[in-house]
Amino acid sequence: MKNNQSIGKGTRAVHAGVEPDPSTGAIMTPIFQTSTYVQEAVGVHKGWEYSRSHNPTRAALESALATLENGTHGLAFASGLAAIDTVLKTLKPGDEVISGEDLYGGTARLFRANYAPMGIVFHFVDTQQPAMVEAAINENTRLVWLESPTNPVMQITDIAAIAALTKPRGILLAVDNTFASPMLQRPIEHGADIVMHSVTKYLGGHSDVVMGALISASAEINAPLQTIQNNCGAIAQPFDSFLVLRGLKTLHLRIERHCANGRKIAHWLCEHPGVGKVYWPGLEDHPGHAIAARQMDDFGGMIGFEIATKNEEQAKAIVASTELFTLAESLGGVESLIEHPAAMTHASVSAEVRAKLGISGGFIRLSVGVEDAKDLIADLDQAFKKAGV
Repeated sequence: MKNNQSIGKGTRAVHAGVEPDPSTGAIMTPIFQTSTYVQEAVGVHKGWEYSRSHNPTRAALESALATLENGTHGLAFASGLAAIDTVLKTLKPGDEVISGEDLYGGTARLFRANYAPMGIVFHFVDTQQPAMVEAAINENTRLVWLESPTNPVMQITDIAAIAALTKPRGILLAVDNTFASPMLQRPIEHGADIVMHSVTKYLGGHSDVVMGALISASAEINAPLQTIQNNCGAIAQPFDSFLVLRGLKTLHLRIERHCANGRKIAHWLCEHPGVGKVYWPGLEDHPGHAIAARQMDDFGGMIGFEIATKNEEQAKAIVASTELFTLAESLGGVESLIEHPAAMTHASVSAEVRAKLGISGGFIRLSVGVEDAKDLIADLDQAFKKAGV
């Protein structure tokens, strides 16, 4: 299917990147579980040489991802962090990166523990305020890295406002779009150069794949990323690519349910006397609500909240007492997950930074699945009661 922007998101999800197999007519892209390809003569082949460089199943997925994000090129990797690592490998010592403060813990760890010692300079600022991004820009700035919504306190950054700062200066703007998915937000439409996904999450959608992706807006941006993908070899495998291609076909349906359930649970939490603050951009009192309403199609199924007592033991008791919500890291699957960021996904973030962002011991993160909302609410209610909240 051609990248026709007039085609609806649901139609894209079903058809993007997938054509009937020419040899058999199979409606689904086959799993090309092969490492190499026969050549008719030296240098004479059918476009495929070695599966680290190219694989038909992975290529179909990469095309689908580019189409869904309104990009021009897609690359699929062995994990989300492998995708982020590839972007950072385009930099050299002395280059500078401006990043949001609220990040997935693994991203922050990669920045600080692996690339800062190699001479890449990172500035962590509040990207909700474009003026702070602009103040951090200098002649060595090569990349601005955003999450929106952020993990886990759901901050919203005006992507177009940041792009207005980066594009005239030739600075790359990369956006981690994992929490939104292309069903809710397409950063390239707002001026981003690169979109990153932890495909493990909503795109795969069934908690059975670990994968990452980069989608770019031009061949010029894609070329060095693809070279690094081939040279370093952290590629997505054929069977995993097949699973994600299958998952994408229901992405629009799943996201609709994630959003509907998220809305009901966020409002229930707001009314609960034991809850102090709810972090969900669909709430009108969320500081980023107006921007989210403008650049997103809906507000998603990721919710953070802090219990009123801010008591860590009570929060841990809640996450340990749910029956439908599963205590686990990750997000975006059809099943609902619950976690304690300060002790789990963001344990590698310093206590000082967590305190600044509001990730207290009483903070809980929900990945709301596609179950019946009333059952999920009943599950949270009984867990709150068990924990004395």
